[in-house]
Amino acid sequence: MHAVKPLFDYPKYWAECFGPAPFLPMSREEMDRLGWDSCDVIIVTGDAYVDHPSFGMAIIGRLLEAQGFRVGIISQPDWRSKDDFMRLGEPNLFFGVAAGNMDSMINRYTADRKVRSDDAYTPGGIAGKRPDRASLVYSQRCKEAYSHVPVVLGGIEASLRRIAHYDYWQDKVRRSILMDATADLLLYGNAERAVVEVAQRLAAGERVETLTDVRGTAFIRRDTPEGWFEIDSSRIDRPGQIDKIINPYVNTQDLDACAIEQGKDPVDKMDEVKAVQLLPHPRLERERTVIRLPAFEKVRNDPVLYAHASRVLHLEINPGNARALVQRHDNLDIWLNPPPIPMTTEEMDYVFGMPFARVPHPAYAGEKIPAYEMIRFSVNIMRGCFGGCTFCSITEHEGRIIQNRSQESIIREIEEIRDRVPGFTGIISDLGGPTANMYRLACKSRSIESSCRKQSCVYPGICANLNTDHSALIHLYRSARDLPGVKKILIASGLRYDLAVESPEYVKELVTHHVGGYLKIAPEHTEEGPLSRMMKPGIGTYDRFKRMFEKFSREAGKEQYLIPYFIAAHPGTTDEDMLNLALWLKRNGFRTDQVQAFYPSPMATATAMYHSGRNPLHKVTYKSDGIFVVKSEQQRRLHKAFLRYHDPRNWPLLREALKDMGQAELIGNGKHQLIPAHQPDTDGYHSARRKNSTPTGKGQSKPGRVALTQHIGLPPRSQDGNPWDKREKAKAAAQEARRKAGSKPGKRR
Repeated sequence: MHAVKPLFDYPKYWAECFGPAPFLPMSREEMDRLGWDSCDVIIVTGDAYVDHPSFGMAIIGRLLEAQGFRVGIISQPDWRSKDDFMRLGEPNLFFGVAAGNMDSMINRYTADRKVRSDDAYTPGGIAGKRPDRASLVYSQRCKEAYSHVPVVLGGIEASLRRIAHYDYWQDKVRRSILMDATADLLLYGNAERAVVEVAQRLAAGERVETLTDVRGTAFIRRDTPEGWFEIDSSRIDRPGQIDKIINPYVNTQDLDACAIEQGKDPVDKMDEVKAVQLLPHPRLERERTVIRLPAFEKVRNDPVLYAHASRVLHLEINPGNARALVQRHDNLDIWLNPPPIPMTTEEMDYVFGMPFARVPHPAYAGEKIPAYEMIRFSVNIMRGCFGGCTFCSITEHEGRIIQNRSQESIIREIEEIRDRVPGFTGIISDLGGPTANMYRLACKSRSIESSCRKQSCVYPGICANLNTDHSALIHLYRSARDLPGVKKILIASGLRYDLAVESPEYVKELVTHHVGGYLKIAPEHTEEGPLSRMMKPGIGTYDRFKRMFEKFSREAGKEQYLIPYFIAAHPGTTDEDMLNLALWLKRNGFRTDQVQAFYPSPMATATAMYHSGRNPLHKVTYKSDGIFVVKSEQQRRLHKAFLRYHDPRNWPLLREALKDMGQAELIGNGKHQLIPAHQPDTDGYHSARRKNSTPTGKGQSKPGRVALTQHIGLPPRSQDGNPWDKREKAKAAAQEARRKAGSKPGKRR
């Protein structure tokens, strides 16, 4: 891996003398109290300002503060004019613009393109406090406010729109956000390294136009500069048969000589072949090589070229061997430098050790921010994910090399939560990250890691070079729960169960001490077709983990449940696949209340599949086999209905679909049939989002059946919080009475 300057080795800017602020200021009054006449950097964000390391603006702001810069926050400004963007005055160095912790379009719209009724990152959960494509709008307003001040884009919204990208909401390919936002520079991924270098160099007097060598950045330029070797990957068609090159020393007027030359057998020419030694050329070095992607105008009109561009980009995500990328937009180029070098453990500790207040800014006094309420007692222990799931954009944003904090740093943060965060009851809600159990897992060889171009270390199977030792995580769990004042450590982040089964000791530790009644895992599907497009393991691995989970739960004397999550309408999923999944759910007694339909987020590999009907996990050509893609609203509704086969409101649609599929025998009241033949008088279904139970309605199931729900995975619960409602308790008592009296107890499925 390339050598880089550690984050804590930069000289401090002169404003270090002011020291850290209790909160980064959001008003001129706060600036006055701090003794500031101006801000060096102003961060504009679509989220409410929570001074907590789970919020991007807080991490970047505190990091720049630690470098000696004065940092202000403009949170959820009124974007209808430039006035609110001038509330802190003109920044000395730059505006840092981000939509927030979530993409603003995903934050506002559901997978069915319906407007959401709330926003978890806004006080009171109120929706509508940020515009669509917030990064773009904020950037334009900053330029209106102070046209000469550099604007630096960052955050996940900008990161996943750094090149021409398919936009699900407009159903078209849009230009790089950098072209539309009028910003000067875009930082993609976790941008700590890049933002510190940019701030330091701007403070030293460099112009933003000259910052073209910072890793993890994108910018606009007109042409490829001298000294760079350009690889043209803008087309995918193969050249036709090439005519044999004529010997230049043959007289073409001599027909006999030409005939002899053309008739020569290649073996006969071996005597003429001389060994040629290829010497290294400086232009062929990867550090000075750029790959030209198909131009925006091409991928906009050619979905197959779009899939090809997606494949090339995903092959260049390893910071150890990635090359720069360039894409033409009209007469300008969007240039992407290679991804940033992952942070070391010392640097991760440095970042998470900033003086965060760990609570929302006092301006929100009395108002709850739902996203903060969810994470205020949780701890982020690592970054990155090497799973490579095609529907997820974590790898494109954070990278696939895991960046770990030290155990000492994590323990110190737990102690801070215990001692400083209001309302702490002794329960840590999560020790996790993008994936709960990838802490300190890495390639066994640094050289292999830096040269590998695989998108996943665990698909189609776990790589032989991957270290799957969970001992560091086990030790962390034990140390954390031994802390005075800590009653329980829960694990709420998604678990990669195909990794967990490689360490039975870890599964036992997790199940015995860190499961709060249920554990969320995500097999996503049961069928090979969609699983191969997702790059997820087969359902057999889930069964193996389930057996271990149940075994260790019994040994611990605990009644605990697995909550499997599934995706409907993912590219490559047929109606038959969804039917088989529904039958699996019924056999296993699961009723999915929170149904997740595939959401084509920008830059994800599965989004390229959705748009193009091709599979960029393999080489893309115009003759490549197509994949089945669900796009119509009717068919997406059908796929979701299969996941909620138990809801009577879906039965009419499912009956019609089963007849069309030639599966009418699955309609009826039999044990192995999917849905009843007759519609009940009442729907008999209530969402577990309001109450974690799924009461049985007429025709739904036999009396006494315990239905597990995806929302909570526990048996139905009564209003008083008991795990069984009164009716179930009465039946259980009656069965026990009959058993003691010698009668045969009622059979329960």
